[in-house]
Amino acid sequence: MVTAVDCPTCSKKVEWTETNKYRPFCSERCKQIDLGAWAEEKYVIPAKSEQENIGQNADDQTAL
Repeated sequence: MVTAVDCPTCSKKVEWTETNKYRPFCSERCKQIDLGAWAEEKYVIPAKSEQENIGQNADDQTAL
């Protein structure tokens, strides 16, 4: 049985096989659209800024 996944860009069903060189995408086009979104910083991973980390560390020290 072959596993099928949804293309992250267009949601088309894609077979997850070694012969699909674009997996998990359905095509080169969808792969490039996703890459462009990353390049334009449309996807972000939430993180604390350095200032927030410094402030948190200072609060931790005063609690001791």
